[in-house]
Amino acid sequence: MTEPQNTPVPYGTNGDFDTEACNTTNNPVFADVLKTFIERRGFLKGALSAAVGVAVAAKSGELLAKDAVVDELEKSFNDNLAKNIGLPLPTRPTFAAVSTARTPGITVPAGYTARSTFKWGEPITGSYPPYRADGTNTGAEQEQQIGQHHDGIHFYPLAGFDPNRRGLIAMNHEYIEQAYLLRDGAVLTGNRPADDVRKEIAAHGVSIFEVERLANGEWSIVRGRYNRRITGGTEMEITGPARGHPKLVTAWSPDGTRTRGTLNNCGTGETPWATYLTCEENWAGYFVNRDATRPREHTRYGVPSTNSRYRWDTAQERFDCSIKAASAAGDFRNEVNGQGWIVEIDPHEPFSTPKKRTAMGRFAHEAAVFAPPRILQPYVVYSGDDSQNEYIYKFVSRAVHTPGYFNREALAEGTLFVAKFNADGTGQWLALDFNDPAFRAAASAANVTFTDQGDVMINTRLAADVVGATRMDRPEWGAVDPRDGRVYFTLTNNSARTAAQVDAANPRGPNPFGHIIRWREDGDNAAARTFRWDILLLAGSETDSVNFVLGQSARLGADSIHASPDGLWFDAAGTLWIQTDMSGSQQSSGPFGENSMLAMDVRSGVIRRFLSGPPGQEITGVTSTPNLRTMFLNVQHPNENGAGLANAFPDGPGTRPRSCTVIVEKNDGGIVGT
Repeated sequence: MTEPQNTPVPYGTNGDFDTEACNTTNNPVFADVLKTFIERRGFLKGALSAAVGVAVAAKSGELLAKDAVVDELEKSFNDNLAKNIGLPLPTRPTFAAVSTARTPGITVPAGYTARSTFKWGEPITGSYPPYRADGTNTGAEQEQQIGQHHDGIHFYPLAGFDPNRRGLIAMNHEYIEQAYLLRDGAVLTGNRPADDVRKEIAAHGVSIFEVERLANGEWSIVRGRYNRRITGGTEMEITGPARGHPKLVTAWSPDGTRTRGTLNNCGTGETPWATYLTCEENWAGYFVNRDATRPREHTRYGVPSTNSRYRWDTAQERFDCSIKAASAAGDFRNEVNGQGWIVEIDPHEPFSTPKKRTAMGRFAHEAAVFAPPRILQPYVVYSGDDSQNEYIYKFVSRAVHTPGYFNREALAEGTLFVAKFNADGTGQWLALDFNDPAFRAAASAANVTFTDQGDVMINTRLAADVVGATRMDRPEWGAVDPRDGRVYFTLTNNSARTAAQVDAANPRGPNPFGHIIRWREDGDNAAARTFRWDILLLAGSETDSVNFVLGQSARLGADSIHASPDGLWFDAAGTLWIQTDMSGSQQSSGPFGENSMLAMDVRSGVIRRFLSGPPGQEITGVTSTPNLRTMFLNVQHPNENGAGLANAFPDGPGTRPRSCTVIVEKNDGGIVGT
């Protein structure tokens, strides 16, 4: 996701914080692996062109018929279609693709309508203070209003109502633009005004609110009991192996069991028990440590040594992680260690305390994607670390799935694994487990010492370094095909890759366009320790791209070219939705137009551009009603850096740009994507 830089910049200007590389290990980059893989045996032609229901076996080149696991998944998939959507399902995508032409607003195919709603600043709780367009809302008011810069989003139907007309929206707010948030922007010198900082902290986090579809077809916020703001100052409980750890002790939480706030909330996850997972991504820059000697959990994650991103430390001491007391219980040296986790929130319990799930690791979480749960099998959750040359992870719970009963603490205990992609198309999940002899041997060989499992999780990136995980090109969102359990991940781009690492069939070096990888767990068991992988597509222009479902020479066409794939989501009917996060320069100067969303049938290879956004924005986060007839997606940082500001989105000329949710429906009431 696009972010401000690690060091303060003048208000109204932003850099790309995601692309900063903190990984200085020599673990093989993905380009090295893929190059060798293609040279030795070509792409997995069988896997890339396999018919529905065919899986790649562990033995190279051999194909096996689908097994009982895939049968179970497909039965569940068809039951869901019959219950929520209806059968037969129309072929998708069949809409007429939108072009790359740049417009000041949202472009959708003919026969569709897109409406902007749920905007930054709309009141949802408390005294419901109205949004003031001049930026004069206070910090206390922002704590009662929808936050800025929307990201991941999910729709939860409410029991007792039509599930397609009434529910809860939960959405993330990744970061802020002070030029639009504050009345006069921000001056990042000296001590920041206390209420400006309070407002900025309040504009982060999560918004939860009830919505309903009115008789006229519009969707409206309900002033209901579920409505809630969770911000950068909300109390959180720490669970799992890092709970009570010495490295989480602060003056505010001397026993290390609590922390304050959730920051830089990017992608999401939805648990089988209907709770919401919000993912803390680029959190390190919110803090500063000016000490000459810094702990590894500050250095490896890129905590600044001069100034924090927004200079919040000048108004709230907790953002200064320098040592100032005789012990950690007297200062905030460990405050930053309370960030970087996946946070579980129960949207149906507005007074519940959010829980940071430390067993799932600490890094720049982009999303949390569940494999379809199977009876008496553990829950499996995938997550990417969104930075150049970082890793892909898998969490396997200790608890198992029991129909009719959900263990609400299932994410508190389990094992975290990191992916290693081999040159022959196979892969391994390497355990980051203090009690695993292989892990301890790898740490010893690297001359790295961990004190316990809590230390391993606080230093997840370092733990992944020592076991030799494969460095990837900014792994972002993931998605699991509901029909067969295959996992897909976007690798957004990587400017650090060199030309020496590529060949005709290989991702570029540098890799400005990105690609999408996928894999199938061996035995179709999500908890397996091994897998087989291939490439779905290489993003890019009509002359520099590949759609491997259609063959190694198949390029993306005018209806499907795109760059920097980021958001990724399978809807309940099996269509893969791809969202892009191009930089401002890539949007303005490339052939791709503005950031967009595309729909793909991963079995036929058909891919079409469904939606294009206004200037300077990112299309991110997507969800829908159960019947797939109403789609919700977010537009983040429209008109960033002044792009197209004369016709600010979504309120028009003379207004401030506002991140918002866009509701897309088909005019004839049909399924979105047909």
